[in-house]
Amino acid sequence: MISMRSHIAAALILAPGLAAAAETELTSRIDRVTVFPDGAVVTRLGRAELMQGISQIVLRGLPATIDPASIRVEGKGESTFSVGAVDVRVTPGEARPVLDAVLEEKLRTLRDEKETLAGRIAAIEAKRATIERFAQVGPDKLGPDGKALPVGDWPAVFEAIGTALVKVQDELRGTRNRLTDVEAEIAALERARPQAGRPGAPKRDVAIAVEAPRAVAAEFTVSYRVTGANWTPTYEARLTTTGETPEIALTRRAEIRQRSGEAWDDVALTLSTTRSAAGTRAPELTPMQVAFFEPQIVAEARARALALAQKTEAERAAPAPAPERLSKFRFGSGTPQEDSGVAAKTQVATIEAGAYQANFQVPGRASIPQDGGAKTVTLTERKAEATLSARAVPELEQKAYLEAGFVHDEEAPLLAGRVALHRDGSYVGTGRFGLVAPGDKVELGFGADDRIKVVFAPVRRRENEPGWLGQSRTDLREFRTVVKSLHVRPVKVTVLERIPFSESSAITVETIAAQTTPPTEKQAGDRRGVLAWTFELPPGAEKEVRLAYRIKWPGDRELSYEEQPLPGQ
Repeated sequence: MISMRSHIAAALILAPGLAAAAETELTSRIDRVTVFPDGAVVTRLGRAELMQGISQIVLRGLPATIDPASIRVEGKGESTFSVGAVDVRVTPGEARPVLDAVLEEKLRTLRDEKETLAGRIAAIEAKRATIERFAQVGPDKLGPDGKALPVGDWPAVFEAIGTALVKVQDELRGTRNRLTDVEAEIAALERARPQAGRPGAPKRDVAIAVEAPRAVAAEFTVSYRVTGANWTPTYEARLTTTGETPEIALTRRAEIRQRSGEAWDDVALTLSTTRSAAGTRAPELTPMQVAFFEPQIVAEARARALALAQKTEAERAAPAPAPERLSKFRFGSGTPQEDSGVAAKTQVATIEAGAYQANFQVPGRASIPQDGGAKTVTLTERKAEATLSARAVPELEQKAYLEAGFVHDEEAPLLAGRVALHRDGSYVGTGRFGLVAPGDKVELGFGADDRIKVVFAPVRRRENEPGWLGQSRTDLREFRTVVKSLHVRPVKVTVLERIPFSESSAITVETIAAQTTPPTEKQAGDRRGVLAWTFELPPGAEKEVRLAYRIKWPGDRELSYEEQPLPGQ
């Protein structure tokens, strides 16, 4: 058997001698599909009886959204024949609904919910800011006429403030998590959304020029990229803590959706981590000049004055031109410039290398509906030894959360996606993965650890009032956190607390070393002002963490406190 292959970019114009060549329809079916996070490559198999001489075989009724530059044609037969140019034609298509009513209604509902959640988050943040401002006043000023409350009432104030902050933080975290899930659902549906259809929406026909010295039965493979298809990763993590060694069972799944305009029935599926529609190289940085700011009118006047001075100087230095030379002069003329453009190169097939991407071949064959409904398949399952620890942020919540970490040792990276979390057989909620490369450590939260008790309380706050003009003001704060373990085994605990940071030389923030427990990290997770204490807590033991700091600033100014976004957000 002789095989003839051609990797040809589409949209090439057929040679004049082939324009009137006889056409034979290529009967084909979709055999396999490679789905990317932002599109898909469809591969069709077809057979045709080639006549002797020059002719064309035509593959009809393909989606109008195919990328002509992605078309690839391969052919083989019992005897020699050649494949020539490929022509892509736009033809009228069958009428179809403008949009899917169910999908559009779901998108509208999700967008309305997104707006509602965004408004709720803003309201909760305003409530938290109000509570924090109230906490900054201190019980020494909450009594009648701004006087100090009796010391016996202070614990009630601290408890009320702490309870209010815990409640509002729980509410804020839950609302933010729901907003993240809604945004992910909207993004997934919009990626699977087709181009807005309309009655008579066009299709595309692909005409392939062939030449055979004699009649021959031929087989063709035609592949092309389409939009309106995607896959998104989902995960399930099951933590088991009851054995000798904690263990995480991680299942990687994929949700596949497509609205490409073609039915994918009984096809071989491959899922690729490559983003076929993303950029192919890093963006270019343009040079940036810094100069003193000048109002536009001043800048224009200066430019006119400079131009006039240059003109006057040139007129004094240059001899008067001869009349015949003047008649040949034209403003703006000059030496012709060479064309600096770069000639376009013919596109070739992308080389896939295992070091830069991962492909998942779905077992067996599958059918993916073209209505945007999700098809879920399992990609991998694995178990890994887990390391357990607890993390507490006592300023926001007086409780500790169980965290489990493991090393991702598979060859394929974990793409960003939602993960369902189970602890010892109980569902505890959902989290999210960022992009995890092979060899990276993954840490997941598995809910509150009720066997660790956390108590947080302000110990002291002292703020001086300036007595005369120019005197500085200071604000001293001291906090105490006690962590107690009720576990029967030692447990690793990390406590996170924060102090304000300043970018103004007029505002100084200093930690009071004598009243502060030395932290393990002074800038945890690249977050300015966030300190971490990590320690091993034996069964039944407790650990005290103290933090004290002082802020100093000019007496004629007021301070504002504003939370900053986390790195990467």
